[in-house]
Amino acid sequence: MNIAHLLTRAARAAADHVAVARGDRPVWTYGALAARVAALAGGLRRRHGLAPGDRVALLMTNAPDYVVAVFACWHAGLTAVPINSKLHAREIAYILDHGGARLLIATPDRAAAAAAAVEASEGKPAVVETGTADHARLLAGEALAPHAAAPDDTAWLFYTSGTTGRPKGAMLTHRNLLAMTANYFVDVDRVEPGDAILHAAPMTHGSGCYMLAHVAGMAANVIPESGGFDPAEMFALIRAWPGASFFAAPTLVHRLTLAPEAGDADTRNLKTLVYGGGPMYREDCKRALALFGPKLAQIYGQGESPMTITVLPKRLHADIGHPRYEERLASVGYAQGVVEVMVAGDGDRPLPPGGIGEVLVRGDTVMAGYWRDPEATAQTLRGGWLHTGDLGAMDEDGFLTLKDRSKDLIISGGVNIYPREIEEVLLTHEAVAEVAVVGRPHPDWGEEVVAVVVPLPGRTVDPASLDALCGAHIARFKRPKHYRIVEALPKNHYGKVLKTQLRADLV
Repeated sequence: MNIAHLLTRAARAAADHVAVARGDRPVWTYGALAARVAALAGGLRRRHGLAPGDRVALLMTNAPDYVVAVFACWHAGLTAVPINSKLHAREIAYILDHGGARLLIATPDRAAAAAAAVEASEGKPAVVETGTADHARLLAGEALAPHAAAPDDTAWLFYTSGTTGRPKGAMLTHRNLLAMTANYFVDVDRVEPGDAILHAAPMTHGSGCYMLAHVAGMAANVIPESGGFDPAEMFALIRAWPGASFFAAPTLVHRLTLAPEAGDADTRNLKTLVYGGGPMYREDCKRALALFGPKLAQIYGQGESPMTITVLPKRLHADIGHPRYEERLASVGYAQGVVEVMVAGDGDRPLPPGGIGEVLVRGDTVMAGYWRDPEATAQTLRGGWLHTGDLGAMDEDGFLTLKDRSKDLIISGGVNIYPREIEEVLLTHEAVAEVAVVGRPHPDWGEEVVAVVVPLPGRTVDPASLDALCGAHIARFKRPKHYRIVEALPKNHYGKVLKTQLRADLV
């Protein structure tokens, strides 16, 4: 089944319901959105000579037209290639060429970057800028009937961040996206007409994945006027939209808790705040629960199994009387319903409870493979399991606690040190806002532990107090040898801390 069926269904059953809004203003109903999508699908196929399976790149910041463009691709049987809008032109050019994009659709604020990327590319795809006469002509043609996609046709070519080399294109099929969408209702939340999702996080990533569940539930997709994340705007949108939900990286949730508006914020309309994409430290989670109430849900996923590996639902965030509440709050929950999750050691053999190994996943949400990369596909999907590259341990109840990415593990004197354990301790310091722990090369020990610390606004942090805190909670060999105080941590477009850059800066 074509994932675009979700929109066709909503347009029939809830034609007059708000489908897309900008700020507090409705833009299109489901009936109008479906008509616009069918028209653009026809324009793409006829005016640009595209055939089912062709790739269309989307260099777009969050905007109503993004919803139209991605659904039009699927409606027409094309493969959407959403691109991180903040990438450099040469990085975009690589994705265009590697993905074999026939067409690039760009929002006006990315038109210059699109032109530079096409100039640097070998394939030189055509470019359509939304809001122009060319775009209007595409929308003015005859509507196209939905393409009868096969379940294993590629719907979304998701390019990884590429922080450790060239990005790889994860092939996400219609089956993958439908399984991901259905599992939202099973494990994360219910969605009904009249609800809304606030797209403050990039729609080319996790927030765009959750757009599908909200179209399936016939809810409103609300794009902030700013097109991104602004704490004051987010609190205003929560007030404006009953039944509001949103997805955010933990760093953005952290910013919300520290915003001046948080003190007297009215969050009664907030239904669910789903966080994921990086570690949510226990102290940060408690602050968010104090602000929003028991409305937090955590998911752990990867582009290769989008939004769907484990879940820590709202009810467990609220279960403060459980004897292992603190441990569970520090975990990423248990396996979501449509996947199997295993922690494996040597030879991909399952480890007993408490054993630390690589997290492996299999199920209908796991990608078909990497585009034009059979070697990486074979390595990552060997034995029928997705090898995530994440290190974790699972308890006897099936709750998974992530230790770190395998590349972030610090080995000092032959001993494994997991940065997150140290970060959790440092974040209990009353003057610390953020922290990242990394390894720095050492001639004798291989690596030494370095903590990069961001103080709270208006506060100062004494390294001696940080060291005393670590000394009171963790073994001496794990304690940082150096504390570096900075104003901010480097992050990517999705709010993830760039530890690769931190390590490079320390050498």
